[in-house]
Amino acid sequence: MAADSQPQTTVVIVDDEESNLVSLRKIFQKEGVRPLTAADGQEALELCRQHQVHVVLTDLMMPGMSGIDLIKALRTVAPDAETVVMTAYGTIETAVEAMREGAYDFVEKPLKRMQIVKTVRKAAEHHALLRENRTLKQELSVLRKSAGPRAIIGSAPPLRRALDIATQAAPSTATVLILGESGTGKELLARHIHEQSGLAGPFVAVNLAALPETIVESELFGHEKGAFTGADRRREGRIAQAAGGTLFLDEIGELSPAVQVKLLRVLQEGEYEPLGGHTEKASFRLIAATNRDLRAAVDVGDFREDLYYRLDVIAVTSPPLRDRRDDIPLLVDHFLARYCEKNGKPTMKVTRSALDQLMAYDWPGNVRELENVIERAVVLSKTDTLTKEDLPTAISSAERRDEQMTFPLGTPLHEIERRVIHRTLTHTAGDKQLAAQLLGISARTIYRKLGAEREAERATG
Repeated sequence: MAADSQPQTTVVIVDDEESNLVSLRKIFQKEGVRPLTAADGQEALELCRQHQVHVVLTDLMMPGMSGIDLIKALRTVAPDAETVVMTAYGTIETAVEAMREGAYDFVEKPLKRMQIVKTVRKAAEHHALLRENRTLKQELSVLRKSAGPRAIIGSAPPLRRALDIATQAAPSTATVLILGESGTGKELLARHIHEQSGLAGPFVAVNLAALPETIVESELFGHEKGAFTGADRRREGRIAQAAGGTLFLDEIGELSPAVQVKLLRVLQEGEYEPLGGHTEKASFRLIAATNRDLRAAVDVGDFREDLYYRLDVIAVTSPPLRDRRDDIPLLVDHFLARYCEKNGKPTMKVTRSALDQLMAYDWPGNVRELENVIERAVVLSKTDTLTKEDLPTAISSAERRDEQMTFPLGTPLHEIERRVIHRTLTHTAGDKQLAAQLLGISARTIYRKLGAEREAERATG
C-alpha cells in the first residue's frame, strides 16, 4: 500500500488500549496509509463524519459502544467504509456476528503485522471496487437515457478507432464510406457522424438492398406527376428530403449501373433531375455503407470506379463483434435493460456461465444477432436471471477458446498494457484481485492504471 498517484487510503483505528493504537498507527504510517485513531466508538463516528474514510479497523470488545454497535452506526455515518474487526481468542462467534452485520473481515489477536496489513489492504481495494462499479453503473445509466436505442455501446480498441475517425470526419463535408459486416452498427456510426457534424438538416436513411430495383431511382431522385405509369402525383425524393442534412445510403453496392451514373453526377455537379422533371440543386452530405468489397466489385465491372473513388474519400470500418468481445458484457446489460423495460419485466441479471458462452460465440450476425438473442431470452425466461439454458443451442454449446491478443509492431507499451488489463478483467468478470493474480501484478497497479486512463479521457473531453 505504498503511496502512489491513487488517493491515499485512510483507516480509522478504534481501540480502548492506547498501546495498541500507537503500535497500529506506526505500522500503517510505514505502509503509506493515513491512520486516524479513536479510543471509543463515538470518537470513531466523529472522525468518519469529518474525513473520507476507506476502512474502519475496530476492536470488538470495548466499554460503551461495542464493535457490533459501531458497525451498525457506520451504515448511516459512513456507508461506503469497509470494517475489519479485531477479536481476541475465544470470541470468534462474535466476529462472525460482526460479519453478518456487514464487517468485511476479522483478524485475531495477538495481531500479526503482515496479516493485519494484508486484510486492511484487501478491504480498501474492495471499497474502491464497489465505488468504481457504482460509478460505471451510473455512467451506463446516463448513457442509456441520453442515447436511447441508438446508443453506441462499447470501448474496445477497434470500436474506439472507428469512432475516432468518424468524429474527426464529422465537421467536414467529405463523403464517408462505412465498411463492415451486416449487423455491426453501420447506421449508428452514420448517425454519430451526422450528430457531430453540426448540420441543421435531417438525417435521411435509405436501405438500398430493401428496395426493388424498379423504384430505387424514383425513391432517390423523386418524380413529377405523369413521369411514368402510376405516377399520379409529384413525389419528392430522398435527396431533396436530406437538404441541409445527411443522406445515408446503406448497401451502396446494390445500386444498378444506371443509378450509379446518376448518383455520380450528383456528387460531381451538385445537381440532379427528378424523373420527368428539370434540373435541381442538391445540398446534402453523403454517407454510404456496404458489407461488400467494393474494390473487388470495381475489378469485375459491377461497380463504377469513378463513383467508388468519389465515395471512398474517408473510409471507416465498423468492427465485427468477434473483434470486440470485451464489449459483450456491456452490450448484454444494455439490451437486458431495454427489453426488460419494453416487456414490463424487472431488470434481469446474467449468470457467469451464460456470459462465458456469450463471450465464446463468434456472432456471425454481430450486434444485431446478440440483440435478438437477448430479446428472445427476456421474453421466454421464467425467472429474473438469464442462464446458459436460456440461450440458443448454437451459443450454449460454443466452446470457449484460450484467447490470444495480437498487436501491430510499434504499438505503444501503455496501449498494450491497457488492452491486456481490460481483456483480463472481462475474463474475471471485473474481479481485480483475480485479474492481478493472473497478470502477476498487484491489484493496486490495476486501480492506478485504470484511474490514470479515466483522467486522460476526462482531459481529452
